[in-house]
Amino acid sequence: MRIALIQSNPLVGDLRGNAAALLSDARKAAAAGAQLALAPELTLWGYPPRDLLLQQSLIDLQGQQLEELAANLPPELALLLGVVEKSDRAMFNALALVHQHRWQIVARKRLLPSYDVFDERRYFTPGQEPGLLELQLHGQRRLRLGLSICEDLWVDEAITGQPQPSCDPIAALAPLKPQLLINLSASPYAQGKARRRQQLGAAAAKRLGCPVVYVNQVGANDELIFDGSSFVVDSQGSCCFQLPCGESTLGVWDSCSAPIAMSNMLSPEAELWRLLVLGVRDYAKKCGFQSALLGLSGGIDSALVAALAVAAIGADQVRALLLPSPYSSRGSIDDALSLAERLQLRTSTVRIAELMQAYDHRLAPVLGTNPEGVAAENLQSRIRGTLLMAVANAEGQLLLATGNKSELAVGYCTLYGDMNGGLAVIGDLYKTEVYGLARWLDSPDAADERIRCGLPSEGPLIGSAIRDKAPSAELRPDQRDSDSLPDYPMLDRLLRRFIEEHAGPAELIAEGGEPETVERIWRLLKRSEFKRRQAAPVLKLSAQAFGSGWRMPIAAGTGTTATKSPR
Repeated sequence: MRIALIQSNPLVGDLRGNAAALLSDARKAAAAGAQLALAPELTLWGYPPRDLLLQQSLIDLQGQQLEELAANLPPELALLLGVVEKSDRAMFNALALVHQHRWQIVARKRLLPSYDVFDERRYFTPGQEPGLLELQLHGQRRLRLGLSICEDLWVDEAITGQPQPSCDPIAALAPLKPQLLINLSASPYAQGKARRRQQLGAAAAKRLGCPVVYVNQVGANDELIFDGSSFVVDSQGSCCFQLPCGESTLGVWDSCSAPIAMSNMLSPEAELWRLLVLGVRDYAKKCGFQSALLGLSGGIDSALVAALAVAAIGADQVRALLLPSPYSSRGSIDDALSLAERLQLRTSTVRIAELMQAYDHRLAPVLGTNPEGVAAENLQSRIRGTLLMAVANAEGQLLLATGNKSELAVGYCTLYGDMNGGLAVIGDLYKTEVYGLARWLDSPDAADERIRCGLPSEGPLIGSAIRDKAPSAELRPDQRDSDSLPDYPMLDRLLRRFIEEHAGPAELIAEGGEPETVERIWRLLKRSEFKRRQAAPVLKLSAQAFGSGWRMPIAAGTGTTATKSPR
């Protein structure tokens, strides 16, 4: 049998557009000789549709689009896709078969994730029966297909690191002896997750004694990035077919052909870069922006965001503002201009000294003195944020926030200042990861990805002057981040334990952490929650990003002596 894996990139809620794209892919699959085409979970809706599922008009529209697919699908092809099934009392995350001018529901998702970014129990009822489809295709013998949807495959506690679920859809299929297991997914990216998916597919193949075909959504929807990375494993659990990471594509697997050598594996840095570029590109496109704006400081964070923006939407569609204050070093200004020249960015410079003086003049009568300390530093950031928003509004641009995860974690960022923006591009990269990705981008190892994005393949993009300078917000004379925070390698180690591993201060102190430092960073993390609640959407890259999967209260005890956020 020849099976087409359709790695589609849907727009959430655009059922007509998604159906039209799916029909086009199905016709390509038929032309390539496929007899069965597979499309991801909730293909017509895009994932996650969230409260759009509550709109009956969209449920009705789905039915119309399925009818049109049935009427126009090439007759020699069967199509299996993810849909919503709604009855009077329940709604199911389901699979539909489109074949011979008809469509029908053939399976329901049994395990409904309600952790991290997932909230499927809010909408769906779990299926109760194992998904088995006996399918007779033209010129083929009748096949027994096991059917599963995304989470239904995540049942091996040793691989998932999660408690064993209450039911095991793979075990339930074993007595039915499927000849092929199909899993249609909308699985968001996280570092290392593609490998775990293949491990789960291999484990299922060995348990059932049959190949497993896994088809995943690709593209970015809001803060979630879907990497695709669809694959087939044989009955022994070896990967024999794979689609690329981060690309909307179609591939045809012939079950009778020899395994295809896997040569499209990316390094961790190349994978991060590719998916961040995809995240920026899709967020801009799907939200209706053709151009982007950012503030360029001469620091590592804004430099990396600028490079990502150029790679995503092109240098001619990206503009940078330089907003120096009296505390900005000549070196930072020169570094920003040199970066812009390497990236071929349009720049404008607006000096903010006079605006700072105007604020001082107006606030002095109220405060009894000019603003000082953190208040004065925040004013600089808010002046810059106001100017950036004004230009973005006037020119219809997507303003890109440039803060990293370390800063968001401890509140080393300013509400209505550097946090302004429609998308926080690197808000799920720790500062040490920002440096690592910048070093990779400037290395020969990045040449292929740079060419793929239309960037020069040789020479530095970020540059050693930016990569090697001591990090500083430059909001007061001779300021360094290390004046207020531990060095970033130490800080990021603490934050990973707090955020990704959910450890508490007592655990880190027992492991040898310096008590005062551990407790101070813990307090900053907790006391900065109100800022993160108001931040721009953060592109999710890790197992625990700030955003819809991070659900911490604002008004809550820290377990240590309370302190204010630094900015």
